[in-house]
Amino acid sequence: MPNPTRRHSKTRRDKRRTHYKAVAHRSCSCPQCGAPKLPHRACPECGYYNGRKVLTT
Repeated sequence: MPNPTRRHSKTRRDKRRTHYKAVAHRSCSCPQCGAPKLPHRACPECGYYNGRKVLTT
């Protein structure tokens, strides 16, 4: 494979990296106890998921 002959500028490098950013996790409230939890996961406070007790707390 040939190597690039000219160096890419910092601006061009940063334009390529604009999509590499950290995204904050979304959270929702538990319908059983109202504590904040991650979506599609059991509640760490009460242990309920989808209306059923799945964890012992």
